[in-house]
Amino acid sequence: MAPETLARRPVTAGTPVLSLYRLLDPDVLADPYPLYQALRAQDPVHWDPYLHCWVVTSYAEVVKVLTKFSADRTPSPAQLDAMGMGALDPIAQVMVKQMLFLDGAAHTRLRGLCSAAFTSRRVDGLKQHIQEIADGLLDRVLSRGHMDLIAEFASPFPAIVTAGLLGVPTEDHAQLKSWSADFAEMLGNFQHNPERAGRVLRTVEEMTGYFRAAVREQARRPREGLIHALMTAEIDGARLSEDEVIANVIVTMVGGQETTTNLIGNGVLTLLRQPDRLAQLRDDPTIVSSAVEELLRYESPSQHTGRIVPDDCELGGKQLRKRDAVMAVMAAANRDPARFPDPDRLDLLRTDNRHVAFGWAAHFCFGAPLARIEGQIAFTTLLRRLRNVALQPDQLVWRENLGLRGLKALPISFTAEPDAAGSNAA
Repeated sequence: MAPETLARRPVTAGTPVLSLYRLLDPDVLADPYPLYQALRAQDPVHWDPYLHCWVVTSYAEVVKVLTKFSADRTPSPAQLDAMGMGALDPIAQVMVKQMLFLDGAAHTRLRGLCSAAFTSRRVDGLKQHIQEIADGLLDRVLSRGHMDLIAEFASPFPAIVTAGLLGVPTEDHAQLKSWSADFAEMLGNFQHNPERAGRVLRTVEEMTGYFRAAVREQARRPREGLIHALMTAEIDGARLSEDEVIANVIVTMVGGQETTTNLIGNGVLTLLRQPDRLAQLRDDPTIVSSAVEELLRYESPSQHTGRIVPDDCELGGKQLRKRDAVMAVMAAANRDPARFPDPDRLDLLRTDNRHVAFGWAAHFCFGAPLARIEGQIAFTTLLRRLRNVALQPDQLVWRENLGLRGLKALPISFTAEPDAAGSNAA
């Protein structure tokens, strides 16, 4: 059947469910990889009649989508009004200014200005501070012998780092994390949840107000951090407007926190389920850089992202039409056996590991260097300071965020390593 016919065929009872919609099933969400494997093996460029979009799961085609297709997928305020969804205008007003949803010259301009503010020198200068944050969080729980790794380490760790990076008070990190989780739920889910719309609107209003006040305060009293760097960044005479600074601070804050929290939580769970790999990394912490890349590939914190077909084209033998919606499943691409030998095996020394966990091409995550450093420090610090780490018997529950994969909680027990107290015990 021709793709254009399939695309308009109604979904009926008994239709084989080869759909990302199945991620709404908690059991599938807990282990989505069999679904991804089935999609990739049976129909790597698949029209999903439930979601009304193309679902792309092979590595080669995902790279093509991330390289060539449009990221400009956010409805404008005018379009929302036309659809009778004008109440969501405040969200659209922010998202249409974020580089995540822009193409071409507009994206290049924002990316250039933000990258000028987010330099490798700035990230490298944070290493010691990041190490102190990691050690400080563990200092609070060592005597107990147990903790919820998400609530007490993986969540506050990047939140505190991000607050310092932005140049806002670190004591605000819990509020930043709460806003980030709300905004990330909207970014990561493809279903519309009317019950959450009011909360997301409040979050956007509160975040916008908070960062507008921070921008204006730093205009009067400059403070080291990304907000001031974005305010003053200039390329060929171009500078960001106040609204652009706020919008891109928000997307940087959300991306930086959610990806890193999920990398740490998913990574620790993966290592605990494979004790030989955990022992390998504990015994040789020099492989941590390679290990983090493999954990990013194996359990990608960002599972999928949306794109729009820019012009009629062929992809994977299917005919796609201009303005068709496309879902590129990076987590499926990262386990494509055509690209990664034995992809379901965790190999902490894997070479040629060019995964797509951080995206690809123009929209490659410009915060990736910071996420990598945070991940490397988190894993080496946890394994240096904790021994006999074990999962508690509580049932694991994954967050209802289908695109940004992470656990609600990860209860663990441990004994403190007596010879590794604090950041000076390398």
